[in-house]
Amino acid sequence: MATTRTASTHWEGSLFEGSGQVSLESSGIGTYDVNWPSRAESSNGKTSPEELIAAAHSSCYSMALSNGLAQAGTPPTTLDTTANVTFVPGTGITAIALSVVADVPGLSAEDFQAAAEDAKANCPVSQALKAVPISLEARLG
Repeated sequence: MATTRTASTHWEGSLFEGSGQVSLESSGIGTYDVNWPSRAESSNGKTSPEELIAAAHSSCYSMALSNGLAQAGTPPTTLDTTANVTFVPGTGITAIALSVVADVPGLSAEDFQAAAEDAKANCPVSQALKAVPISLEARLG
């Protein structure tokens, strides 16, 4: 069954002086302030499109890796995934760096690395972001 998730943004003013609020409509869990300085400089308590992409990518990757490991008969005890999305003003999103530390009883480091790379290549968010170089650091904890 297909699902559709919705977020919306209300923006006022120009790019550099304006600001907005992004609302996570499907879940209803929050509305978050956004503006150019929070995107191109320091976050100052506001979010950015890149932070939201990082949240989507780290959670999707964790789900994909967890599923792949379980299907191979070695379900993880824990996965801690971080996604760093790099934005360069005037250029765009230039890189995504995934990092995962996992506890997977009975799995060799080599087999874990293979599963981690497979999840990176095949998670739906990685697939959607193919135009951006995605790196991966994966290790057993």
